[in-house]
Amino acid sequence: MNPLEAIAIAFGAGFSSGLNLYATVATLGLLQRFHVIQLPEKLTVLSHPIVLGFAIGLYILEFLADKVPYLDTIWDFLHTFIRPPAAAVLAFGVSAGLGSEWRWIAALLAGGIALTSHSTKASTRAAANTIPEPFSNWALSIGEDLLAVWLTWFTTAHPILAIVLVVLLLVLCAYLLTKLFRFLRRSFLTL
Repeated sequence: MNPLEAIAIAFGAGFSSGLNLYATVATLGLLQRFHVIQLPEKLTVLSHPIVLGFAIGLYILEFLADKVPYLDTIWDFLHTFIRPPAAAVLAFGVSAGLGSEWRWIAALLAGGIALTSHSTKASTRAAANTIPEPFSNWALSIGEDLLAVWLTWFTTAHPILAIVLVVLLLVLCAYLLTKLFRFLRRSFLTL
């Protein structure tokens, strides 16, 4: 894997992991298992049936937890300490054939990107919980899952385009976080 592919996966898998880590791991494992991509040797373990089973099982658990208002907020809070480090570990593993400087760059990028996408997701979902109907929460959850799976695949198929797409998604995240911060500040001031 060349540095560009490693950085692309750091960007794409980092962003996807921030949305849904388990869907990202399961997607990478399934892509490896069905020979769509060739992961570095250190990450071929993702295609092992036990790892796939756990990733898919945890994905199902997250899928259900994401549909329940306020439970999704607790789930997201707990995953603040899981998703970014796991994204960094994935990127570090993906860049195994590169020099140590590239591995660390990939890991730092993936962790930071995962934290950004995760923070945007968690903030958006917390704001959606203030709306009494459940459909917006469900739509956000399903959209996040689809984006995580699609972006993981897209990153492996089109690395350069994936980098551009993730940069655009990060700009969108910055915009949304700014708006959500203002919304929360106004909400607290009216209390």
